[in-house]
Amino acid sequence: MNPSNSNTYSLFSLFVLLVLSSLVSGQLDYKFYDNSCPNLTKIVRNGVWSAISNDTRMAASLLRLHFHDCFVNGCDGSVLLDDTSSFTGEKNAGPNRNSVRGFEVIDTIKANVEKSCPSTVSCTDILTLAAREAVYLSAGYSYYWIVPLGRRDGTTASQSAANQQIPSPFEPLENITAKFTSKGLTMKDVVVLSGAHTIGFAQCSSFKQRLFNYNSSGQPDPTLESSLLKNLQTTCPDDNSDTNLAPLDPVTTNKFDNVYYKNLVNNSGLLQSDQALMGDSNSSAMVNYYSKYPYLFAQDFGTSMVKMGKISVLTGNDGEIRKNCHVVN
Repeated sequence: MNPSNSNTYSLFSLFVLLVLSSLVSGQLDYKFYDNSCPNLTKIVRNGVWSAISNDTRMAASLLRLHFHDCFVNGCDGSVLLDDTSSFTGEKNAGPNRNSVRGFEVIDTIKANVEKSCPSTVSCTDILTLAAREAVYLSAGYSYYWIVPLGRRDGTTASQSAANQQIPSPFEPLENITAKFTSKGLTMKDVVVLSGAHTIGFAQCSSFKQRLFNYNSSGQPDPTLESSLLKNLQTTCPDDNSDTNLAPLDPVTTNKFDNVYYKNLVNNSGLLQSDQALMGDSNSSAMVNYYSKYPYLFAQDFGTSMVKMGKISVLTGNDGEIRKNCHVVN
C-alpha cells in the first residue's frame, strides 16, 4: 500500500471512530453513572424518601415537576432555572405559578450528589430519577422501571413555551392528545401518564367550574358522581376557595395504584381532562382495561415514563452539568 493510500485509510478509520464515539456519547445509557457516581440511586432515593416522610404530597409534586420539565422543549432541567436578564424562566408560567413545587428537594439531593460526585450528574437526571423514586416509594416494587441516564442540563428556559406546550386541565382531549403527539408520544401515553393522577391534589380553581356553572349552564357537571359532587362543593364553595386542595383520587390518596381508572369508570374523575378520557371510544377502552389489570398499568406506566424522559434530551457535548440547578454555570 502506498503512503498516500495508507494516510487516506488512517484518516477514514479516525473519522469512523469519531462518528461512532459521537453516537455512543449521544445516547442515554442504563449504566451511565455506574463508575462515575455508583451511589447515585441510593442518594436520590434517600432524598425523596426524606421529603415524602415530611410531606406525602411531595411524591406527586416531584412526578409533576418532571412532566412539566420534559414537555417544555424536552427534558433539560429548564423548569428548575430562575429568571435571568437574558430569559424569563418557566416557574411563573401559568401552569407552574403557585403550583409546581419540589425545587428544594431537588436542591438537597443535588447538594448531596455533588459531595459524592462533583460536577458529574445533571440536574435533569436527578429530577428524572426522583420522579421514578417518588412513584416507587408510593407504590412498591411493581411500579419500578430502569431509567436510562446521561442527560445534560439546558442553558435556557422559556416562559412562553411553558404556557404553550404544557397540557391544561381545561383543554379538550383532542388538544391534549395533539400536545402529546407533538412530543412523539401517543394516545396510549396520554391515558397511561394521566394515571399519575392516582396521587396528589389539585387546587379548586382547576376544576371548580364543574361544580357550579358547567359550560355556563348554571348547573354542575351532570357526569360528576353525586356524592363526590357534594363533597367537592363543601371543599370548594363558590367564593374565595380557588387555592383550596382536593385529592385527585379520594379513595387511595397517597398510594400509587390503578384506582384512578376505577374512579373514571365511576364518573369520579376530578379534573375535566381526566373524565374526558371516558368520552372517547379508544381512550375509554384503555381506561377500562387499566381499571381491571393493575400490573399491566404498572408495566405500561414505566414504559411511557421512559419514553417521556427521552423527549429532546441533551447528551454528549450538548448542554452542561449545572453545579446549581437554579442557574446556568
